[in-house]
Amino acid sequence: MDQHSPRDRPDEATLARPDQAAGFPAPAVVERDTRAWVERAVIGLNLCPFARAVQVKGRLHYAVSEAVDAPSLLTDLAREIEALLASDPAVRETTLLVAPHCLADFLAFNDFLGRADRLLRKRRCEGVLQIASFHPDYQFACTAADDITNATNRSPYPTLHLLREDSIDVAVQAFPEAALIFERNQRTLEQLGAAGWAALGVGRSDHE
Repeated sequence: MDQHSPRDRPDEATLARPDQAAGFPAPAVVERDTRAWVERAVIGLNLCPFARAVQVKGRLHYAVSEAVDAPSLLTDLAREIEALLASDPAVRETTLLVAPHCLADFLAFNDFLGRADRLLRKRRCEGVLQIASFHPDYQFACTAADDITNATNRSPYPTLHLLREDSIDVAVQAFPEAALIFERNQRTLEQLGAAGWAALGVGRSDHE
């Protein structure tokens, strides 16, 4: 996983939970914001050519975690892994696990991804599932925080995307230029610009 530019690490309280003053959004609000991001950005900008079919067919499962710390989120991740493996891909092909109450700091989120990958290995899911990551403050290595290309992986809330390896293989076969997606997405965001991205309205909404 690419790390972003180093900065002072927050204390443990900050790593464990978001700014309490911001409040905790209701699960329905979190899911609505995440769906809007998928539809307007991921699909609307064609950042993932494979997402539209999964969304239209209702095979993308949205799960909102109420975890307020990393250990609790890891428990939720284990549950979603088991649920995905137990599901027919024709019904549930992939899962977005959204964590609105913890890992608000990107460094903490990056640290957590190592634990998530170890969980996959512990469950013997290597070669079966993989995890893609998205975060409101996602930042690729060697980029500035305000570089618009970071938006390719920016979601309203910290999000873990559970993907089936078999589905990825099928999608890549259907899209031979899959290796060029990252570069193409960067060009898309550069052309869109910060104002265009903001106009999509795919951020975290006011709580209800």
